[in-house]
Amino acid sequence: MPRPTRPPSYTDGGKRREGGTPFHQRHRKIIVALVSVVLVVGLAGSGYAYMLNSKFGNIEKVNVNLKEKNRPDPDKGKALNIMLLGSDKGKNLGKATDDTTLSQDAKAKKWPSGKYRSDTLMVVHISADRKHVYLVSVPRDSFLTIYDGNGNPTHKEKVNAAFSYFGPTGAIATVENLSDLRMKHLAIIDWDGFEDMTNAVGGVPVFIPDTFTDPKQNKTWNQGEQDLKGKEALQYVRTRYGLINGDFDRIARQQNFLRALMKKILSGGTMKNPVRLSSTLEAITKHLTVDSAWRPGDMRALALSLRGTAADDVTFMTLPVAGTSTDPTYGSIVNVDEVKSKELFAALKTDTVDDYLEKYPDAALKPPKDVQ
Repeated sequence: MPRPTRPPSYTDGGKRREGGTPFHQRHRKIIVALVSVVLVVGLAGSGYAYMLNSKFGNIEKVNVNLKEKNRPDPDKGKALNIMLLGSDKGKNLGKATDDTTLSQDAKAKKWPSGKYRSDTLMVVHISADRKHVYLVSVPRDSFLTIYDGNGNPTHKEKVNAAFSYFGPTGAIATVENLSDLRMKHLAIIDWDGFEDMTNAVGGVPVFIPDTFTDPKQNKTWNQGEQDLKGKEALQYVRTRYGLINGDFDRIARQQNFLRALMKKILSGGTMKNPVRLSSTLEAITKHLTVDSAWRPGDMRALALSLRGTAADDVTFMTLPVAGTSTDPTYGSIVNVDEVKSKELFAALKTDTVDDYLEKYPDAALKPPKDVQ
């Protein structure tokens, strides 16, 4: 199948848009994972049910219409897989669709190829017993076969091209074919929600092991405990320059920050403060879009089923990779370790991730004080 025509306003997959907003001013990747906070909010009691219904009822929806024959078989049991995407608000391409929302574009007859970018992609796996949550980050430069909105293979490119070219259905089809896991639901959130979230909880504590400078953002991070919110929190999760392993270290930072944010939300200061909890949920839901099949009642029921889940029950991982290389068309790419990735996805399918982690202990995110 021929490759889709790329919009002239974009560079190759994974690179910045030509003439676009500089990297440090664009949306940030960790944001999408914030929806998982809703899933582990550990509600202090059913008295919050009405508030949850009212918040979840305001969430934007998108349709996902993949053909069953092109999807993995539904997973047996009650384990749940959710795909999380981070998206910008959409680029002005000089078209009539520029003023439409993501939800409106997803419902249109034709997806506006090139309008949106999704540099964040995570698979959230919630165990059947609802006692464990696993988040697996897929690096944006992972070089994979891209699938279209009908679930058909097109060509190989960086994974973030799937959402740009083919929208939510293309992104889901690409991830399902990579993992052989059925994505029960989809959640997309934009970066504004992240800044609002950190302000709502009153800041998030993180530890910087060593002092270093990010020349791209002209920001020096001093060694020691930091309490971050708003724009400074965004700078933390944006940082790639100045870190030894570049984008891989940035993923670790993003996961580390989310881990700290979860602990802050699950603390008594947030959970027992209806005003702060309401503000926190408001910060998530007003920037959130989910698939049309995910009803508010189902979201609330899932949150309630996870009320005994603590932040320490959430494990962060990254898709196993076999290093990086240079593609003549797409530049620097990440090569997926196919053997280990199949092991990881098989462990997710069978709810045996702990066995996988026992075999590969370094696969899990390092302790907070070891993340640069």
